[in-house]
Amino acid sequence: MSIALIFPGQGSQQVGMGRALADSFAPARAVFEEVDAALGQALSTVIFEGPDDALMLTANAQPALMAVSLAAMRVLEAEAGLDVSRHAAFVAGHSLGEYSALAAAGSLTIADAARLLRIRGDAMQKAVPVGAGAMAALLGLDLETARAVASEAAEGEVCQAANDNAPGQVVVSGAKAAVERAIAIAKTRGAKRAVLLPVSAPFHCALMQPAADAMAEALAGVKIAAPRAPLVANVTASPLTDPEDIRKRLIEQVTGAVRWRESVGFMAGAGVTRFIEIGAGKVLAGLVKRNADGATGESVGAPDDVARLKSDGAFG
Repeated sequence: MSIALIFPGQGSQQVGMGRALADSFAPARAVFEEVDAALGQALSTVIFEGPDDALMLTANAQPALMAVSLAAMRVLEAEAGLDVSRHAAFVAGHSLGEYSALAAAGSLTIADAARLLRIRGDAMQKAVPVGAGAMAALLGLDLETARAVASEAAEGEVCQAANDNAPGQVVVSGAKAAVERAIAIAKTRGAKRAVLLPVSAPFHCALMQPAADAMAEALAGVKIAAPRAPLVANVTASPLTDPEDIRKRLIEQVTGAVRWRESVGFMAGAGVTRFIEIGAGKVLAGLVKRNADGATGESVGAPDDVARLKSDGAFG
């Protein structure tokens, strides 16, 4: 059985995530301590105790989700015998989850991933004034139709397909008025639903160029090692192992679309039959069935999940 390790993105965060892992396992506690030290902030307190509005801030949510994913990863390594180089055919992450995947595969240190995600979150929030941008889910439309809707809605403003998550689940991003027009147009093109998403900025579109510039500067000063398993990148939906290629794609990812449907399809086509989502929530595990016939998806974010993988010999 071929395994891929996948890592969640923004939207999966909730107060209390990872706390049971930290309470139960020293390797998990060490990850949260390392992230706190790297940021010079008790982010773990926000993760475990809230308040909710503090955790939801993009600049906190991004490193927080990475911290939980890497805490779960370290516990799987210590308790269940996970070895990325031996057990994972690929790693991949949804948006910020790509940084978690790279840290899990040894390309980035946890401290560097935390600092980069803090910069990324701050830069994404500052790139567009609050209320000027928006994102919307267009449900029931394929990617080609969603792109046509976005193009028609743009009317000289930015409106792009930002996330291709699964068949019939495409997210568009851009100027608020243009996204609102896309919602109206989508409903005339057969969308089952078209709704604004509760996000603080229009991620993964051209309006994020200032954030991409900030990430180019930040990434220039960070060492990236070759991953212990190939990274299936968001912007290419294909595997990367060269550090400089990874650096380039991380910059492109800020304004580029997250090609998740194609990424999972690629991994399944390469023989992956078991997708293990590591970290908070179960969003990506739930998308596996829609993107890869016959493959299974499961989530690991709590001690019981670790015990399950240990008992079934997933990494034996």
